[in-house]
Amino acid sequence: QLQLVESGGGLVQPGGSLRLSCAASKFTFDYYAIGWFRQAPGKEREGVSCIGRSGSSTNYADSVKGRFTISRDNAKNTVYLQMNSLKAEDTAVYYCAARDSCSGYVSHWGQGTQVTVSS
Repeated sequence: QLQLVESGGGLVQPGGSLRLSCAASKFTFDYYAIGWFRQAPGKEREGVSCIGRSGSSTNYADSVKGRFTISRDNAKNTVYLQMNSLKAEDTAVYYCAARDSCSGYVSHWGQGTQVTVSS
C-alpha cells in the first residue's frame, strides 16, 4: 500500500518561500504521477500542480504559475513543491496525491500540511 507523507508547511510572511515535500513509502514510486492539491477554509479542494512519472512533464494552476515549481527525485521517493512569492490567498492545507497520470484519477492521498501566509 502506497503511503504519502507531506512535510514543510508552516507560517510564512507574504513574499516569502516554503518548500513542501511528499515522501512515498513504496519502491514503485516512479509508477505514479504525483499531484499537489490545496484546500482553503470554506473552499473546495483545487489542483495546484502535477508532475509525471519521469518528471519530464509538469503542469500548474494559473494562480501559481511562475511562483511554484514542482520536481521529483525518484531515487528518494520524494516530490517537492517549491513555493515562492507567497500570497495570503495561498493559505490552505496542501495535499499530495498519487495518480496514474496527471489527467487520471487519484488513488492515494497524503494527510496534508498546513501553509499559512500572514504578516
